[in-house]
Amino acid sequence: MATVEECRKALESLIAQIAGMDAKDRAARLLDRTLSCRASDLGVTFITRLGPQGSDGIREADENTPPAQVRFTATSDTIVAVAADPGSFIRTWLSGRLKVEGSFMDLLYLRKLL
Repeated sequence: MATVEECRKALESLIAQIAGMDAKDRAARLLDRTLSCRASDLGVTFITRLGPQGSDGIREADENTPPAQVRFTATSDTIVAVAADPGSFIRTWLSGRLKVEGSFMDLLYLRKLL
């Protein structure tokens, strides 16, 4: 089982790759959305805002944090593995190891990133 800090670093690395895209690519591929990622085995949820301007950074959600527009849930090991290999996202989602909640349009935009 990965630690909270390992999950945070993995997510920060993944978000940095997306935020580091060319500004025109980000504008074409990203909507301004809040994203959360819950590490089910650790009981912690990370949240950020990601959009054409980049990212707000990763922080831990608390009980007062409203639900994100796009929500991911997985074990800590799965989070670290997908962050290390973003190309495995679809395979991991289809296998049921990663749960994704959001609007259909958000999921289409998310697919463009992969």
